[in-house]
Parts: sequence; structure tokens; C-alpha cells
Amino acid sequence: MLDIALGVVAAALLIATLIPFLHLGYWWVRGFDFPRLQLASLAILTGVVQVIWGEAEWRWISVAACALTALIQGAYILPWTPLWPKQVKRIGQDRERRTITLMIANVLTPNRNAEGLLRQIHDHQPDVVLTLESDAWWGEQLERSLQEEWPHSVKVPLDNLYGMHLFSRIPLEEAEVKWLIQSDIPSIHTWLPMPCGTRIRLHALHPRPPAPSESDVSLWRDAELLLVGKGIDQAEHQPTLVAGDLNDVAWSGTTRKFCRVSSMLDPRRGRGMFSTFHSSYPFLRWPLDHIFISDHFLLVEMRRLKGFGSDHFPILATLSYRPARADENDPPEADKEDQRDAQEIIVEGSRKGDGEA
Repeated sequence: MLDIALGVVAAALLIATLIPFLHLGYWWVRGFDFPRLQLASLAILTGVVQVIWGEAEWRWISVAACALTALIQGAYILPWTPLWPKQVKRIGQDRERRTITLMIANVLTPNRNAEGLLRQIHDHQPDVVLTLESDAWWGEQLERSLQEEWPHSVKVPLDNLYGMHLFSRIPLEEAEVKWLIQSDIPSIHTWLPMPCGTRIRLHALHPRPPAPSESDVSLWRDAELLLVGKGIDQAEHQPTLVAGDLNDVAWSGTTRKFCRVSSMLDPRRGRGMFSTFHSSYPFLRWPLDHIFISDHFLLVEMRRLKGFGSDHFPILATLSYRPARADENDPPEADKEDQRDAQEIIVEGSRKGDGEA
């Protein structure tokens, strides 16, 4: 009986691993991109139990299925462990005022523990604070506490779980709120003038996820990410940051394609996953909140902060503007197939807009 149960589990894990290779945009397909670490861990555990306590002659087929599952999943998640080369090089404390510290927090709209987040903002003193899912109530709490030290802001309070607020010590130049793909999903785009004289382009995003209660497909999320990525690619190598809850994991095909199309770097690669969701379930966590950077920057520090009642942890990163050392980083590059696929997804997402995909 144990062998049969373990065999069923091994088969289920392998099927779950192979489903994303269908390259379909349905939420139930794309959802298997998320729990790769969990599936790999369960496969290893199942295989070990089968080896130690299994008795059936065919148990080695089950063990082989577990091994294959672990290998495939490991290939996806390994770059987000310390076993992988770092994509963004580290620099010590920058004394030349070339740093920028960015903090992201998905607040979870019904959560009312604003004090838990505000305390961390004041403790860590980031230059820029981006909140997601922040409605009018959250906007009032943030403004009351932050307006003196972070006087520059863009506020998009919404009740649909896609509100956004951006507060900054640095002036926000040419700030725009755009509705890139869907009319109810905002994004913020602005320039940050630095004391050293350069201007940094910031894109703040929170696209709609593929999920039963949100969207049956991943088209709109994918189109928004790739549209921003194409824009970055066409902007003649400007210093750029992309931040937000992208409702996608770092190792998914879409996020990796976004990085290749835009040549943006992920400072987590070679360091860890910095999983921000779900804060209440340690075994069910993956990295949904992201900070991507152009190769003008080196990393001073990146860390996940404490929970404050949201289903997301905040994330904090300090970056140093060092364009002369850009060759130390390892930006990804898109091939013709990436460019073609990205353009097709953008066109389809823009065409269908708010309709059914």
C-alpha cells in the first residue's frame, strides 16, 4: 500500500512539473510555475521514503520519476540560490552619494496595520517607497506619516486591489500614471534626479495575475511586463529600475523573457529567492515582489523585511549608481525569437484589452 501511495505521489509530482511545458496561458497551467521549490522538495522526500521503505519491484520507476522531477525543478530555481554566480556584483558602503534605496510593500487592502509598515519605513529610511493594493484609507495613513520626510508623491488610490502610492525624498520628474494594457490596472513611471547629476527612470508595476478570481489567462500580465521591457530596450541604455508586485515568480518564462528583452538584471540571482508571498505560510512562499535594475548599478544591500499583517513581506534594496563598472555585471540578452514572441504577446494583449482573452 505504501508503494502504491508513493508511486501516485511521484507520478503527480512529475505531471505537475511537465505541465508548464505546454506553453499555454491558462491560469491553471501558469500556476505550476510558482511552487517549483515545493515540488522539488516533495519529490526528494518521496524518493527518499521510497528507497528506504519501499518493497515493490517497480519502486525504482517511482524513484526515477522523483529524481527527474527534482532535476527539472532544480534547473529552474538553482540560479536563485547562493550556488549560482551573482548576476549583479556587490559594492560596500558608497560614500559618494550615488546610492538609492527602494522599499516595496504590497499592503493587502483589507489589512489595517499601517503602523507596522510605517514603523519599518521610518526605521530603514528608504529614498523611495512604493506601496501596492493601497486604497484611499492606506493613502491617508501613508500621507499623514510620510509627507514631511518624503514630500514627493504619486497617489493612485483604488478599491480594486490595484491601488498604488509612491512616496519619495527625491523629486519625481515627469511622473505619469499609465494604464498600459487594461483600464483598471495602473502603473507609475517617473524620473528620479540624483545628486550626482544623472536621472534614473523608474517603472512601478502591479499587473493582473492569472488566477481564478482575477483572470483565466496570463496574457494581460505577460503583455504589460513585456511592453515595459520593450520600452526599456528602446530607451538607449538609460539608468532604469523596475519595481513592484509582478504577480509572477523570478524563474517563470515570462519574467526571464522580460529580463532578456529589457537587458535588466535581477540582484537576487546568486543570492537567494527573497520570497515575499505568502507571509503566513512558510512552506508556500515564492518571490512575487521584484526590483530589477539596469547594468548601471551595483548592489549594496537587499533584504526581506518583517511582516505587518499583509500576505506579502516588504522588500528593501540599496543600489549604487556605478556606470563605469557596468561590465562587471552580466545582463541577459534577447534573441530574435524572444523579440518576436514579446511583440506578439504585446499586440495580442493590447488588442484584447479589457475583453476576454
